[in-house]
Amino acid sequence: MITSRTESAVSRTSVNSSYVLAQSSCCESINMKAENVKTEADVREFLKDWSQFERAVYLATYRIPYGKVSTYGRVARTIGKPQASRAVANALHNNPLYPVVPCWRVVKADGGFGGDSKAAAGRREHVESEGVPTRNGKVPLKEGFLF
Repeated sequence: MITSRTESAVSRTSVNSSYVLAQSSCCESINMKAENVKTEADVREFLKDWSQFERAVYLATYRIPYGKVSTYGRVARTIGKPQASRAVANALHNNPLYPVVPCWRVVKADGGFGGDSKAAAGRREHVESEGVPTRNGKVPLKEGFLF
């Protein structure tokens, strides 16, 4: 679910099963819909009212190229918060810009896929469809697929 991080009140309206944010402030409104986000600049604009940490996580994840994966720890180090791998995982669990921000490309330190088995299987299938190999349900991180 998409939520604004500003102090002003926020109303959520369902439009074709997507959410549109509208701030009740008389001076501002967010007109961008999640399905209209295509570029890094769009991601930045969409997330402008989210916390600095969340923006950094989603932008770092957005930059992971097709056919590559990263780990929660590597994303945490990339954004300058090396001890925050669990917080990165939590942020990605609530990814408001799926599939634009490819959260399925972030794996555990051992190359495994976290979460419940059904969701983990879906993420594993997604990275495999992008050409990333898996062995015993994990990405072999030492084979050139790590970003």
